[in-house]
Order: sequence, then C-alpha cells, then structure tokens
Amino acid sequence: MTELDLSDLFSMDAEDSGPEQRIPLPTPDEEVEMSNADIPDDLPILALRNTVLFPGVVLPITVGRDTSLKLVREAFEDDRLIGVVAQRESDVEDPAPGDLFEVGTVAEILKLIKMPDGSKSIVIQGKRRIQIEEYTQVDPYFRATVGAIDEEEADDDLEIQALIHSIKELAVQIVNKSPNLPSEAAEAIENIESPTFLVHFIASNLQVEVERKQDILSTRSVTKRANKVLDQLNEELQVLELSEEIRSRVKTDVDEQQREYLLRQQMKAIQEELGEGAGDSEVEELRQRAREKELPEEAREQLDKQLQRLSRTNPAAPDYAVTRNYIDWILDLPWLEYSDDQLDIDRAEEILNEDHYGLEDVKERILEYLAVLKLKGDMKAPILCLHGPPGVGKTSLGKSVARAVGRQFVRMSLGGVRDEAEIRGHRRTYVGALPGRILQGLKKAGTNNPVFMLDEVDKLDSGFRGDPSSALLEVLDPEQNDNFNDHYLELDYDLSKVLFIATANYVEQIPAPLRDRMEMIEINGYTQNEKLQIAKQYLVPRQIEENGLTPEQLDFSDEALMELIDGYTRESGVRQLERTIGSIARGVVKKVATQAIESTTITPDDIEGYIGARKYFSDVAERTEVPGVATGLAWTPTGGDILFIESSLSRGSGRMILTGQLGDVMKESAQAALSYVKAHSDELEIPQEAFRYWDVHVHIPAGAVPKDGPSAGTSILASLVSAFTQRRVKHTVAMTGEITLRGLALPVGGIKEKVLAAKRAGIERVVLPKKNEKDVKEISDEALEGIEITYVERVDPVIDTVLEDESVVDPAEFFAVPDAEKKLHAGTTNGASSDDPVVVR
Repeated sequence: MTELDLSDLFSMDAEDSGPEQRIPLPTPDEEVEMSNADIPDDLPILALRNTVLFPGVVLPITVGRDTSLKLVREAFEDDRLIGVVAQRESDVEDPAPGDLFEVGTVAEILKLIKMPDGSKSIVIQGKRRIQIEEYTQVDPYFRATVGAIDEEEADDDLEIQALIHSIKELAVQIVNKSPNLPSEAAEAIENIESPTFLVHFIASNLQVEVERKQDILSTRSVTKRANKVLDQLNEELQVLELSEEIRSRVKTDVDEQQREYLLRQQMKAIQEELGEGAGDSEVEELRQRAREKELPEEAREQLDKQLQRLSRTNPAAPDYAVTRNYIDWILDLPWLEYSDDQLDIDRAEEILNEDHYGLEDVKERILEYLAVLKLKGDMKAPILCLHGPPGVGKTSLGKSVARAVGRQFVRMSLGGVRDEAEIRGHRRTYVGALPGRILQGLKKAGTNNPVFMLDEVDKLDSGFRGDPSSALLEVLDPEQNDNFNDHYLELDYDLSKVLFIATANYVEQIPAPLRDRMEMIEINGYTQNEKLQIAKQYLVPRQIEENGLTPEQLDFSDEALMELIDGYTRESGVRQLERTIGSIARGVVKKVATQAIESTTITPDDIEGYIGARKYFSDVAERTEVPGVATGLAWTPTGGDILFIESSLSRGSGRMILTGQLGDVMKESAQAALSYVKAHSDELEIPQEAFRYWDVHVHIPAGAVPKDGPSAGTSILASLVSAFTQRRVKHTVAMTGEITLRGLALPVGGIKEKVLAAKRAGIERVVLPKKNEKDVKEISDEALEGIEITYVERVDPVIDTVLEDESVVDPAEFFAVPDAEKKLHAGTTNGASSDDPVVVR
C-alpha cells in the first residue's frame, strides 16, 4: 500500500479510476453529506502501511495480504464501506490490534481492479473520521465497533480564511518549485472551496512521516489541523528552496568543469601539434597522488603551485626534471604520517634488557620518556647523547630503543661530514640538488616520528663549505625543530616528534652550544663480570649462529671467557672480545668440517691452540720492584688504563728531564711535584745535595702515545719521592689526582674508567682525591669488589700510603758527593746555585 502524492493524483489513467476521478474535488453539498453520513456501528478494518487516509480524499492502494483480500472482496460485494486505520510501524507484516492507531477513516470502495500477479488494487475515498472503540473480530480479518468523530466548527471565520489563503499560497509555490509535479495541481488547489477538504487534501499529499499525518487526522479542530498543515508546508518549502539552491550551485560547478574540460582538450590538441603533450599523463598521476596525500597547508599550497608550473613546462625543458624532482620529494616525505607508539612500559623494559646487559641509566631515561608519553598523550621527544668509549653498545642501543617503542630506526653517520648542506640540503639552483640527510632519513623511515641516530656526532668537521655542527643546532633544539627549514624544500618541517639519539666518544670535541641542546648520558666501560654476562648472553650465541654452528656443537666455560677477557682483550667495550670469540668459533668450524670433532666445550687450556698465546699480563709487581716507579691511572677514549711513572737519578746539576711525549699540562704537573718535593725535603729526609748534584729524569712509557692532563700529579709526586728517598712504591697501589704547590689533592675526571682499569690490572688499593668520593658512589658494588678506595685531601698521606716504610739504600749515603767533586761542580757551573730554575726538556 503506497502513499498517494500530487504527481500520482494528477497522472492517474481513466482506465484505473474513471474520468470522474481525474480531479476529485467534492462540492460543498457533497462534503456536508459525507460529514453527516450515517455509518454502521461495526465495520471491517483495513490496515494501511506508509500512509493515512483523510475524509474526501481518493486513494488508490494495492492489496496483497490474504486477510486483506478477503476483507476487500466481501466488503465490495456488500455495502462497500470499510474502516481504514494506519499502522504504527510499517515493517510489521502481520499486525495485531495494538499495532494500529485508534483514529481512522470510514472509506467507500470506488473501484476494484484485479492485477496480473493475483493481487488487487482498489480505489477508495474517505468519508468520515472514526474512533476505534473495540475490536470484535481478529480472524480472518479485523472488525471493530466504531464511533463517528464530529467536525468542530471554526471559532473565527477570519482566522480560518487567513489560514486557508496561506495554505493555498504555500502549496502553489511548492507545486511551482517541484519539477515532478504537474502544473494542473496548482489550478486544482486554487479551485478547492471547502476549508476542511483543502486541509485534508494537502495533508494527504505531504511528504512527511505517518506519525505526523496521523497527528493531523486525530486533531478535532479544523483550525488546529490547518495550523499544523501550514507548519509542514513551511518546512517543505524551505527544503525545496535549499534543494533548488544546491542544484543551481552544482549546475554552475558542472558548467565550469565542462568549460575547463573543453579548454584542456583544446590545449591538449595544441600541445600534440607542438609535440609537447607527453607529460600530461605524468602530471595527472602526480595530481592524483597529491589528492591522496595528507599535507600541511603550506606544503599543499606549494605543491599546487609547482604542479601548475609543471603542467605548463615542456617535458624536454631542463626545468621540467627539476620541478618534477621537487614535487616527488614533497609527496614522498611523511609530513603527517606517524607510527603508533608501544606504550607498554613492562614490554619496553623487557626488550631493552633482552638486547643489552647493564646500561641502567639509559634504559631508565627511555622508560621515563615512555611513561610521560603514556600519561600526557603528546610531548616533544627528548634529544639524548650517549657518550663513552667504543664498543660499549651506543649504536646498537638506538636500534633497541626503536624496537622497544615500536618506531622505525634511522641511522646517520656524521663521521667526517664537513659540509653544512649535508644537514640542510642544497638550494635548488644547484645542479643535482637534494634535501639534507635529515629529510632523506625521514623519507627512508616512512614516518615522521622515527628513532633517528646521529652517530659519531663528535667527529663532525668544518671547512670552507660551512660548519655542519652549527646546522645541527636547529635540528637538535626542541624549541626550534618544529619548523626546521631545509634549503632544498624551503618549507617548514616538523621534527619535534623525532626521537634523536646522538653518540660520541669525545664529549670535549662537541661544540658547547650543540652539547647544551642535548641530554648527556655517559656510558662507561663494562666490568669483567658484565663482560662475562654479555659474552654468555649475546656474543657467544651470535657467533655460533653467524658461523653456522649450533649450541650443542660449541660452548664456552666461564673460566675460558674470563681468560679471554683478562688475557686477550684489554678494552672498555666488547668488540675485541666478540672478534676473539669469533676466531675461536671459526677454528671449531674447521675441525667440525674436517670431522676432527663433533662438538666441544672451550676451556682455558684450549684457547692457546685456537688464537695463540696470552697477550696481556699483570706486570705491576715486576715494574715497581725498584724505587722511582709509581702506578698511575689514566683515562683514554677507549676507557681507563694504568700508567707507569718512572723517575731515574743521575749525577748532574739539578736538571729535570721529561720524556714520553707529554703535553704542557702534564709537564707543569711534574714541575709542581718537584717543587713540592724540594719545599718539603726536610720532612721527607732528602739531602739538599740530591737537588744540586743530581739530575732527575721522569719518563712515562709508551712514548709514541701523546699524554696530557693534570690527573697524573699524585703519581708523579709519588715517583719523585720514591726516587729521592729510595723507598719503593707498593705494587698493589695505584693513584690519580691533581696536586697544587700547597699540597692539596684536587678532583679529576674519568673515575669509573680508572677504577675499572685498576681492577683489570690486579690493583688492590686506589688512592683518590676526597672530592671524587661522589663519583665512586655511582660505581656498582660489584665493580668495587676486591678494591679498597682511599680518599685524601692533601698529598702528605699519599706518600705514607703508597711508599714502603724502609729505604732500599740510605739516602744520605746514596747522595753523598766527594768534596773534590763539589769544587769541580762549582767551577763548571760558574757559580750557579741550587736555587736556579729547573730546565724542563
């Protein structure tokens, strides 16, 4: 059963409804007759879907239900009167009495038409409104007792006339604006004289929900019904006007598109005649990529501008390739593409521990960043700088961080980079210009928030092409890098979400402004136990896999690994240790391949057979057997190391000779130590002849290696006192610290590396300045196991701590000089006194 609208009403064929029903306008007398007509107390009830029947309105409907067919057939053969009531829900196929509204319309069946599919179509006309009182029959169809609803007279004729006038005016406007309504509808509406029928006729043809129509039907006052119809017409007119406006706008756009299309076709024909049309498909492909790409507004404007320029450029022109390359870079960069961070703190910690042993400070900082990101939701990424000796895992840690946070990893090596354009890119005026390596790395990553490692940031160089470290200032400044400007793109690019991790060996070589922009995290060397654990958990399994073995074929005992760590490698990291393990693994592979063995467990006794004799021995005891040799501690880029200070006395004129490729600072430390010894010679029981008739030669071995710094002051002092007093330095003691002429012991750096070096060398006691106690607290208890730390504020206790109590030779006898030699010395020196300045060579 379908709703009748105005287009249906005025397009009905005479065959369906008869000529008299073409424009069904009842006369006033017929309307009065219908409103006063008697109706039976009991009527068959026909349920309608999607429509409401109003009195006086003619409605064609299709009857499909079996129960409805039986009802229509019997009613048509009887008095042709039925009650018509709308369903509350149109999707109910088999309605119950409760699914129908209480107010309906008495209708007369005007015509019954049999359809080819077996259903029937009927034309009915509403007569009078009724109220359902009680259903008396449910099967095979509904019957109910009904009561007629009388029409209420209008209180104010002027008001009803004004309402009817407004309704006609709006209805005519709607007919004129609706393209699918015939013009005869407006004429028919104007010819309706009855206010009640006009209200019912218009309400029946409103395109509104059934509930609204039913509300109008249920309203008793004709004035109120007219007001409701007027409100609905106003809404309908507004919708039509808006639709007309949209259609007009769309038509204008379509006309503009057609015009542009025709112009482009003409341009294409002209270009083909000139041989310039080959790039059209390429430009269109770029336009399609641009439509699919999410870009910032500035980049979008620049891209559209360049696409327009490209479309006007001859593909054979040199500028075509330059513009095309520029457009490709804009489209390839991940402007607004981000990977989702894995914010599971426990999972990230598990991954970091799985990949690296130790390095607790770095792991804690990464987990803190993830925790803040998880709570805040958005924050600028930190810029970290991991500095420390080679081989401690700085670079590999970056990959581990990327895996822990679920981001892409990009590595850029800065070693030897000396051109600013490597960072910022070249301007497009240069042939073969490209963006800098920062944007190249982001393109490779495919996301705008990768973990970006700047490896060897301390190895940057500068030259006439500019200073790349200055270009990095903007990249690594959290307050500036959200609008990083590359010389090639000349567009602001947001780097604030990138997690930059820099690595360095020499912090001092990083320019101070660049160092200030990074969060410095020191990674010190590993202890022997840490190296053992790293070898067991990471190095051995990796070398077994890389050399084609299985864990069942090769294993290392803990003792063998300790032998490799102590006797074959002396380093802060584990690179050499891994290479050594790899050499043994390859030796085992050779034996397995020749079927000499099937599997083996490497013990300390087996090592020499694979990689030769032990390379490193602890020679501290042997080297400090004679007076004048002290053990110092030094920091190197590869970690800590022990340093032997040798002082030797020979007959002369009180000169001091320094050798071992020493820097100016270390020479001055030796001069200060000698001055302190001279000033306190009485307390140290050193004869004055020792400074006047003896030369002292201070040498620091490994003469090919440059050495400098103030930290050897205490060890040089101990060496000089040992030589002048002939008391040997204890071979189990090492020391470091700067000295002053007043005898103060000043703090120095690199304490952890120096303490670890002392432990590797078998030192049992380390003497440190008191102010370095805070640095020792950062060293794990495991690393300090077996080492006694002695803190001193002055150098006086150092002498008593590091020197043996007894002299090898009595200093008075050792430095005794015959009188004749004294006279000879006085004559050759032309009266020079012992107070003359010491010559440092």
